[in-house]
Amino acid sequence: MRASAILPLAALIASAAHASPLTYEQALREAAANAPGVAAVRAGISAAEADARAAGSLPDPRLSIGVDNYPVSGPPAFSLSQDNMTMGRVGIQQDVPNLAKRHAAQAQARAAVATAGASQAARLRQIRLGAGQAWIDLAYAERRLTALDTIVRSLRALPTAARTAVASGTARPAQTLVVDQAIAALEDRRDELVAAVTRARAMLARWTGVPAPEVAGDVPTLDLAPDRLRAALEQHPDMISAEAGVRRAQADVDAARAEKRPDWAFEVAYQRRDPRYGDMVSAGVSMTLPLFTRSRQNSRIAARQSAAEQAGAEREDARRTLGAELEAALADHQMHHSQWQRARQILLSLARERAELETASYAAGRASLTDVIEAKTSLADAELTALDREAQVATDAVRLTITFGSDDR
Repeated sequence: MRASAILPLAALIASAAHASPLTYEQALREAAANAPGVAAVRAGISAAEADARAAGSLPDPRLSIGVDNYPVSGPPAFSLSQDNMTMGRVGIQQDVPNLAKRHAAQAQARAAVATAGASQAARLRQIRLGAGQAWIDLAYAERRLTALDTIVRSLRALPTAARTAVASGTARPAQTLVVDQAIAALEDRRDELVAAVTRARAMLARWTGVPAPEVAGDVPTLDLAPDRLRAALEQHPDMISAEAGVRRAQADVDAARAEKRPDWAFEVAYQRRDPRYGDMVSAGVSMTLPLFTRSRQNSRIAARQSAAEQAGAEREDARRTLGAELEAALADHQMHHSQWQRARQILLSLARERAELETASYAAGRASLTDVIEAKTSLADAELTALDREAQVATDAVRLTITFGSDDR
């Protein structure tokens, strides 16, 4: 065999050896398991949960070491033992923020955990949506390529018939060129479809991490239940994140209000003096005095309340936006489904019947070769259009179920 024939064959064998068949569901699972972005979001959740465990706990105690009543004048100046009030001190101090402030910190931490969880859910949906759309794109790109190859093969038989007709005087010589022109035009379209297959396979590999993925199994029949999709909107990551934002804003208000309550601190100290005088122990309690609430705490409370109102408005805006996007997507899906059915049941059927009739008329001498070529080209257009519309319907279904459905679907 020539080298030019061996090399493509070797490449084909190597590609087949490394191909990894994936069903639609397998593609979604591989994407969710292998996407690098998932690990990053999980790390964020772990960080938020770790912060939540520490939220509201007492601050670390403080150790104090010093010298009390050290004389700097008079007869005992600069002596540690001449004055009975001079002593070394070791003390422990514990700050105790008020309980309302600690509860507010815990609520803020829980809201942060919920926000991180919503971020993970949103990222997972994006990853699953990317993988699902890439799988659908690859499946239908291969179907388009197969359909076009079938048409091209049927046209390749026409040049021989054209030359025979020219030799017999029943056709003009120029008609043989029409066949070659039609085949060349379809070959251009075939090149585009080959590139589309390669692009779709690259995107599927990007989302799943599987090298050289291949489509396996049938295109899934996704159950689109509009009422179930509408009911699942409250569990959408955008709504969970917005709700967490409202809870965080309310916790901020509570924290600002807690500033009007005093914080406490306790201290115990052991004081060592010269052995002639004896040692001492001191204990004390201190508290903050929020006396100027009008110019300090009240302003902060007003600011946090405004932020809470903003968070509530953003939550309602998110709810309305998701609802509008869902209804618009459902309307587009219904439109695309109707167009697909029309293309499959009417346009494709008519184009196939026309191609058959023109071929039969050409065989009977009642139609020209140009008529047959036009009919077959129209059939190719109709088949590709039907597949385009079917692919759009499948893409709509994937986007609706993953974007708006619950995470277990």
